[in-house]
Amino acid sequence: MIRPALLLLAALFLAGCAEVPAAAPAAPLDPQTQMAALESRIAALVEEERLKLDPKAKPLAADQELARVARARATDMATKNYLAHQGPDGATSASLLMREDAKWQGLLGENLAAQHYSRQAGVAVEDFARRFLDEWLKSPPHRDNMAFADYDHAGVGAAVNGDMVYVAVLFSTDMGLPPPKPEGPASAVTSWSSPAAAASAAANKPASQPLRLRGAEGGK
Repeated sequence: MIRPALLLLAALFLAGCAEVPAAAPAAPLDPQTQMAALESRIAALVEEERLKLDPKAKPLAADQELARVARARATDMATKNYLAHQGPDGATSASLLMREDAKWQGLLGENLAAQHYSRQAGVAVEDFARRFLDEWLKSPPHRDNMAFADYDHAGVGAAVNGDMVYVAVLFSTDMGLPPPKPEGPASAVTSWSSPAAAASAAANKPASQPLRLRGAEGGK
């Protein structure tokens, strides 16, 4: 309600000052410069919605390691024009995270989404962030990731290329498990279909096995 009032006042002012030329419409900001703000807004909205879904859910701490991996995933999707949990080279958020921190173990959830934008309109951070959130809320796997109470860390990555904005949100919880045995096979990294299944199965898994939670892709 504030904006229309301000626009009306501006119109009245200009009408009474005919000698002052109207300012030219501001050019939209370069979308590349909007990605950091978009990441921050998405993080805030996800945290707000998470507490609505489950007031007892642990707060999400901003995790720089997860943010780096999320940005790498978003950038890879933007560069190669795809939307999937596994890149064309086979890389996943879990493999990137393990490459960065070989001792990391815990549950990992991932929400992905992509959204069109026009160069004329640019990227309106608030609108885009809320549309991403709304899409995830419509999908049970995405919503489950946001609501899973044991997650306590998160990182958001956003990237743009062409006329698309790509976003990856990573959720994790450190289970405090010891490092995996060096001789363990690659298949020791187990994929679970839902937070509830992961939490239930984790209690029966050997402590040496790192666990990865399969996330969900967002629609365009």
